[in-house]
Amino acid sequence: MPSSETVERYGDGYLEERNLVQRWPTPIPQILNLVLLGALFYATWWIFQDPRGWMRLYTPYVGYMYCRWLLIILIWMVYIFNYWPFRRAWLERTHPVIKAVLLSAIAVAIMAVVIKGFFEGLLGNYGMAYFNPEQMQKLGITDFFAEEYAALAILMFAALASWLSPAWIVGMEGAPWQRERQPVRGLTILLVTFFLATIIFFMTMHPHMGILYEQWQSFAAIAPPWWHEFADTVSGNFHVSWIMCCTVVVWLVETIWERYPFRVIRHDWARRFATFFGIIAIAFACHFFLYFAQELWWGEAVRGTRRLYAPDWRWLHVGETMIFFLLPALFITFYLNNWPRKGSPTYRVAVRTLVTLVAAIVIYWLYYNTSHLFLGTQRGFSHPQQFPMIPTIWLINIMLINHWFMDNWPGWKIAPQTSAEAAKDETVLDPALKPAE
Repeated sequence: MPSSETVERYGDGYLEERNLVQRWPTPIPQILNLVLLGALFYATWWIFQDPRGWMRLYTPYVGYMYCRWLLIILIWMVYIFNYWPFRRAWLERTHPVIKAVLLSAIAVAIMAVVIKGFFEGLLGNYGMAYFNPEQMQKLGITDFFAEEYAALAILMFAALASWLSPAWIVGMEGAPWQRERQPVRGLTILLVTFFLATIIFFMTMHPHMGILYEQWQSFAAIAPPWWHEFADTVSGNFHVSWIMCCTVVVWLVETIWERYPFRVIRHDWARRFATFFGIIAIAFACHFFLYFAQELWWGEAVRGTRRLYAPDWRWLHVGETMIFFLLPALFITFYLNNWPRKGSPTYRVAVRTLVTLVAAIVIYWLYYNTSHLFLGTQRGFSHPQQFPMIPTIWLINIMLINHWFMDNWPGWKIAPQTSAEAAKDETVLDPALKPAE
């Protein structure tokens, strides 16, 4: 465990130890925060994403690229670096709005460096042309497709990073570097997960990029991709599906499942490996089940067709469906104090999962029946301009900023934790959840 000096100086344990209390009785805080989230979402969506708005980044891949990388930077700042280099005292005493503005600005700046500096500038100019729109235009690709292909490649890497970055903290508990001080711990975990993401990218996403052109890049990428017979498509959407499932399951395990059932394993490394690979196993079960569910609902997919019956779109839709589960799960954890808090772990997890399932179905129905009215998207499930992962992740980013940077302001505030409350928390949290000392 980090030393008391480290905990005092920086943000280690800040999320777990802060005592958030409602300013008013339920449901006033929940309603206030919903209004704030909705206002921030729609205002920023209109400014940055909406095709009818100002910047119109929803092309859709350019907007998706920025949206997904902002999510990863937020995870890096909070889950991997524990708010470093900001001191614990600053986090506790600074007004939530000031924290949100400053930390969000830093996240956007880091995101710009990663996208424009690392991917487009470094890799795009000196490694793989598909990371840089200008390089692809020199090869004869039209401006629009060059921009979209580059954004697609960068966000595909983002999909892997958004799974592996939190998975190492949730599954592996940050081991074997959990005792290191920041920034050594954060840099080590970042480099390891980035390395793993690079390997998986070349095995899953790189072949997809190699077949986007009129002549397949057979000497640079496996063409046709190795998965095409099994998945009935050459598209990398097959991998987007299971990677998105992994991303969502990580957060389900971390939030509404309280890391059950894995936390009951007492042996440290057995628990860590069981959690990390158990998340992958659950994700693959969702991956195949949701594809099968589409065949039950719409009929069998037909290779070579487009839109609703195309296997590539259906694999993509598996990932789109999974993201609808994440919204209610995070809301239950952030704004309902992970209700219910009483009863056995099995009861608590079952109730939250059932509520999440019902809420996800309702949100799914509402989105596909109303999103075209206020988001600037196109009506229908499989329209090329309909990407529900973009607005849902955009909203999730705002929820994370509100919960991680703003301490659930304005409905909540940080209050000193009494000894009785601390003792009560110790009875709720299983010791197996805590990293070994």
